[in-house]
Amino acid sequence: CPACGKERGALAKKENGGAVQKAWVLAEPYARQLGLTLWDVLFVKEGASWYLRYIIDKEGGVTIDDCEALSRAVNDPLDEADVIREAYYLEVSSPGLCRELKRPEHFAAMNGRPVQILLIRPREGTREYDGTLSGYDGQTVVVQTPGGELSFAKGEIAAVTLCDDVDEIDESNIS
Repeated sequence: CPACGKERGALAKKENGGAVQKAWVLAEPYARQLGLTLWDVLFVKEGASWYLRYIIDKEGGVTIDDCEALSRAVNDPLDEADVIREAYYLEVSSPGLCRELKRPEHFAAMNGRPVQILLIRPREGTREYDGTLSGYDGQTVVVQTPGGELSFAKGEIAAVTLCDDVDEIDESNIS
């Protein structure tokens, strides 16, 4: 994303036999109790270390206290449930300005907001498109651009990223 410089696809994701889903299910009630929403759960390897990352959100923004509260709430239950076999570091963070939209609820929550779409292969010589998210039906992402409406099949998309910092959108990518 131009606003935060975050590279897409830089982390190797590992499902680890359903461990990510189990970690999600375990943490969701704690998050809800704290007034938080789970945005995503990732289990990734960086260098020699594994990381279990809870990405949280809430109305008005996430604070460091929110991250600490969820970390403390899930730490012992995660150890007791033993959902991940490898040694790992537990991290809790906000999705940030340049959050990636992955789940149907992400698209629904961010409808009408500026996004950047990165394609797997270029379309008409371009891999990145910027516009306002106007639809998602599970198979197609639709954005409004000054040049009109563009639709992208889910299979041709590498990533859809929220770009809330409109000043950072590269206008050369707007068709």
